[in-house]
Amino acid sequence: MDLLRIIADDRERKSGIPDLLKNVGINLEIKTLAVGDYIVASETAIERKSIHDFVSSVFDGRLFDQCSRMREHYNHPVLVLEGDIDELDSILDNTLVFYGAVSSVALDYHIPVIPTPSAMHTARLLASMAARKGATKGPLLKKIRKFPDTQRQQLTALCSLPGIAETLAQRMLDKFGTPINALSASSVDLAKVPGLGKARAERIRKVLDARHTPSDDKQGRLS
Repeated sequence: MDLLRIIADDRERKSGIPDLLKNVGINLEIKTLAVGDYIVASETAIERKSIHDFVSSVFDGRLFDQCSRMREHYNHPVLVLEGDIDELDSILDNTLVFYGAVSSVALDYHIPVIPTPSAMHTARLLASMAARKGATKGPLLKKIRKFPDTQRQQLTALCSLPGIAETLAQRMLDKFGTPINALSASSVDLAKVPGLGKARAERIRKVLDARHTPSDDKQGRLS
């Protein structure tokens, strides 16, 4: 095990997994990772999510942005889903939301989803991945492009659209030049963005063109 090396994101310390890996003799490096939570080989990045975090990331949009970035930068991204699946019944009224998101990760992003019951088992899985033949060359910490603050804000604005992760947001900026031009584009023009497609373009226009219904709640208004 002492020949095996894994890079872990510094935010993973509280999970206990880095300590578990060290305890079995893994040569562990703690870094701030732009993509993924662990890198176990030159082209293998791991995103680890608890059941609760997975559900939260579906609703706040993080999940598909993270999947898009992993797929963009690594040939072999993996999502590790950690915890008791039976917790879903107490988290979600409709568990199809969970399974729909898992299906999208696996089928739309072509990212394997591997369940583990606990941090201990996740650590064992990571060690096994690092020990695979061909993975002994070690993990590679890639230089991932950082954007200026203004461009980051532009990408964030476009990523709020349905089905748009960072890669597609960047392509929209490349094509239209500014977020306002992208938001004003017709569904036909949006569909011409590589990888966006007609269905997603129409869904975006539907959201942007829907008329807001004012709330009847007058709380906080001046009389």
